[in-house]
Amino acid sequence: MAGEHREFQSRLIVTALDADGRSTFVSDGPTTDRLVADGYTRNHLWQATQVPTPVMAPNGPGGASIIPPPPAGYNYVITAFAPDSEWDYEGGYARILAESGAGDAVDPTDAPGMHTTDTIDIVTVISGEACVLLDAGETTMRQGDTIIQRGTKHAWRNRTDRPCVVSAVHISVIR
Repeated sequence: MAGEHREFQSRLIVTALDADGRSTFVSDGPTTDRLVADGYTRNHLWQATQVPTPVMAPNGPGGASIIPPPPAGYNYVITAFAPDSEWDYEGGYARILAESGAGDAVDPTDAPGMHTTDTIDIVTVISGEACVLLDAGETTMRQGDTIIQRGTKHAWRNRTDRPCVVSAVHISVIR
C-alpha cells in the first residue's frame, strides 16, 4: 500500500527504580517524536548527551528527530523506509536529509542519497530489505542483518514494493 511507511510508529517502554529501589515501568506508549517524510518515517526513541551516562539520567528522545546525536552522545531510532518507487528518490533524498539534520553531509556532485555523518551507526534490518550503497559497491541487507557504518559515505535504497524497517544507534564520533 502506497504511503504505508507514514503510519509506522514504535512503542517505547521505559523502566526505572521506584522509591523502594524496585524496578518499575515509568512509561509505555507510542513514540511522540517522529519525523514523517516522503522517503521514510523516523521514530526517535532515546538519546543521551554523554557516554557513559548515569543509568537513571532523565534521557529521552530530546525533542528533535535528527540524525546527528548530541556531541559525545548517542541516539536510538527506528525508521521505516518507503519503497523507492513511491517517491522522488533522486530529487528528494537531499531534501529529506536536510529536514533530518544531515543536509550538510551531502555533496551535490555525488550520486543521489550519498551522505556522510560524524557518527558510527549500528543498523539492523527488522523487516523488509535495504540496499546500502558505498563508493566501491553495494550490498543488500535483509531481516536480522546488521551493518556497522563508520562515518563513511553511503546511501540507502529500498528497491522492493514494501517498507523496510531498521533499528539504528547513532554514536557521535571524532574524525
